[in-house]
Amino acid sequence: MGLLTCISWIVVKAWKKLTAADRSKRLRKWYDLIMAHKEELGQLITLEQGKPLKEAIGEVSYGAGFIEFAAEEAKRVYGDIIPSPLPDRRLFVLKQPVGVVGAITPWNFPLAMITRKVGPALACGCTVVIKPSELTPLTALAAAQLSLEAGIPPGVVNVVMGNASGIGEALLNSPKVRKITFTGSTAVGKKLMAGSAETVKKVSLELGGNAPCIVFDDADLEVALKGTLATKFRNSGQTCVCANRILVQEGIYSKFADSFLKAVQDMKVGEGFGEGVVQGPLINEAAVQKVETLIQDAVSKGAKVVLGGKRHSLGMTFYEPTVITDVKNEMRISTEEVFGPVAPLLKFKTEEEAIHMANDTNAGLAAYIFTTNVQRSWRVSEALEYGIVGVNEGLVSTEVAPFGGVKQSGLGREGSKYGMDEYLEIKYVCLGNLS
Repeated sequence: MGLLTCISWIVVKAWKKLTAADRSKRLRKWYDLIMAHKEELGQLITLEQGKPLKEAIGEVSYGAGFIEFAAEEAKRVYGDIIPSPLPDRRLFVLKQPVGVVGAITPWNFPLAMITRKVGPALACGCTVVIKPSELTPLTALAAAQLSLEAGIPPGVVNVVMGNASGIGEALLNSPKVRKITFTGSTAVGKKLMAGSAETVKKVSLELGGNAPCIVFDDADLEVALKGTLATKFRNSGQTCVCANRILVQEGIYSKFADSFLKAVQDMKVGEGFGEGVVQGPLINEAAVQKVETLIQDAVSKGAKVVLGGKRHSLGMTFYEPTVITDVKNEMRISTEEVFGPVAPLLKFKTEEEAIHMANDTNAGLAAYIFTTNVQRSWRVSEALEYGIVGVNEGLVSTEVAPFGGVKQSGLGREGSKYGMDEYLEIKYVCLGNLS
């Protein structure tokens, strides 16, 4: 419990009792400060995570959007009045903050994955203990410092760093912590879910993905190329919604593959502050080794590396943007999350086959389809077993829409009005003997 001495019941109760309007103003000030420091925050993200500076600054704006949205939604946490079946009773529904939240966040979006959780939690009246990734702790500290400057009291936003398993265990065992929210691997998410059972905590989990990107014969080739490149190679392929499998219908396969290959060849790899760089390094040596293992498995089973497939000449953890053809759905590269700049191309014949291939996984976070047929876009969107579907668009994340998956990709939603409910408890009040 020594790890969680930052939890003060005085602070918890004081923040909860502030009016929604007051919390909203402080959150808005936090948003303003993040945006005022977006260049410095972007530089910090590039330094500790490696993504190109332009992309890092884009993350700051994206992450700040969750604070802005939460500031607005703080004033719209509505209850309800239920018509009573008895004349002398009045029935009310109140929404109240769940309490102290343990937020465990990843390294791939060191700011946005914090704000996406902390923003709505604070707006609802909760306090938060953040356990950031040990690979990117500085961005979390910078964000927390700005929250203090915004007038959010000390003890409302807390950052705990150190041994990951020890901190996780303390959060799970503490009866003070009433909710766990986590973004990361499915394996760790399952452990947190099991550990939360002892004290029956609320749990939100945004876990691994295996996103299919389906390109139909009737797709607009230019739109499909732009969207597929964006969803595959963003953050060097290190996002949970990156296209993990690119399914291309046989009628457009050759044309798409040729154009895709040329576009990937033109990608500039380098350190994040370099001019024109669009691909940075992978996060660490283990990430590179995972990519190498998956490629070796695919090649041993008949796949062909047509571009890249090896470490970049820059050395360290830089890896060449890679395109692989003749990939089959049963290969590990199709069944496991790559989390690297590797684009496996799979060929399919019919719409039914594409849907079957796409759904043949335990994951269900994001999927993408490219087609100019409106009827097909509706049919396939509804048939895909995923929490998010992008139609003719590769970048789908936004603070105003619910983000989350189905199957083993998680529980709950983040962002939008639906994400607010994850930090609220519903209380029913019956007033009797009113006649």
